[in-house]
Amino acid sequence: MAGTTSSRKEVRFTGFGGQGMVVMGYILGRAATVYDGNNATMTQSYGPEARGGASSTQVIVSPEKIFYPYVIECDILVGMSQEGYEKHRHNIKPDGILLIDEDLVVTAPDEKTKRIYKIPATRFAEELGRKIVANIVMLGFFSAFADFVSEESLRKAVRDSVPKGTIDLNLKAFDKGRAYAEQIREGSALSSQG
Repeated sequence: MAGTTSSRKEVRFTGFGGQGMVVMGYILGRAATVYDGNNATMTQSYGPEARGGASSTQVIVSPEKIFYPYVIECDILVGMSQEGYEKHRHNIKPDGILLIDEDLVVTAPDEKTKRIYKIPATRFAEELGRKIVANIVMLGFFSAFADFVSEESLRKAVRDSVPKGTIDLNLKAFDKGRAYAEQIREGSALSSQG
């Protein structure tokens, strides 16, 4: 089955309120469970402000039952704000993957993971005409590095999770992020890796 994982995978999406971190977690969880047949849990936390404060969503994906629903060490950390990155960067596995919005996050010189991939997600969303889809651009980017969930399942979950009048825009955003990741992987785009 596409997207089936052989072990527990831990993901954290972090940014600030209003960027759609919870939506990203929900879409990943839906893709992993409804379409790929795995188990998933999602937990979220916010800063004291509803918008603009720190926001974080944790998703665990596993073919087995999940008894502890919190991230211990991230397999993938997605950073869409400097504050979120700083708060959670020490919680990534040494061989984990760090994905960041390059216009919003500057990595620390002592960053322990060497698997760092950068995308101008917010800039791409602005080019599409709606800054609010930056999270879906990032999700498309994420899909190229998350071998435990299938790209098609994520696309289906995006289609099922966004407001009906925005499906085409969100799928374009997803495709833009995915295409950029594929360019990086093929070496035809600057990736600014660790």
